Amino acid sequence: MTTRGIRRKKSSLSEVKVAVVGAPSVGKSALTVRFLTKRYIGEYDHQQESKYKHEALLDGEPILFEILDTCPKSLDDLPGNEIAQWADGLFLVYSITDRDSFNYVRRAKQSLQPEVPLTLVGNKADMVHLRQVSPEEGEILAKDFECSFAEVAAAEQVNQVGEVFHDLCREVLTHRRRAKHSLLDRMLGSKTAYRVYSRGKSDSALPKD
Repeated sequence: MTTRGIRRKKSSLSEVKVAVVGAPSVGKSALTVRFLTKRYIGEYDHQQESKYKHEALLDGEPILFEILDTCPKSLDDLPGNEIAQWADGLFLVYSITDRDSFNYVRRAKQSLQPEVPLTLVGNKADMVHLRQVSPEEGEILAKDFECSFAEVAAAEQVNQVGEVFHDLCREVLTHRRRAKHSLLDRMLGSKTAYRVYSRGKSDSALPKD
């Protein structure tokens, strides 16, 4: 009985797939691990992308996050469209201390051509003395991308990093609901149109006074 109860609970989870995209050394893994474990580890030396699964409560509802931590080898190694097709939501991450990484997310967005919610994230916001990208530039780019924007410091901020992940998840769930309603509207609309058309035909067949 206990096992069946757990299975029912697991099947009722909303699953949200998130890809974390950005140039090398912008802190993608630090952001991801900070969200997953609330711990900060400064140095990562992985040579390939990693996937993580994490269950969390969001607004009282259980969510199963699947997070893809991408691993480009260089600034010329842009993500493929298959990432945008896999993901329900995207983080485009740059470092405020590295203008090249800011330019990278522009090109990554063009390469991905995403049709899912995304968030532009300026990481390393605690390193203001090394800042190369202003907050205003981030806001302007986010407006161009038509997405939300946040500056965070994975090294110092636990709650803010978590909130960025949660906000994107909320956008994904809202996007899903709208898509579902849009599909229902199209289906119901076509049925309504058919009924109107059928009624029109039968009405025209009635004898006129």
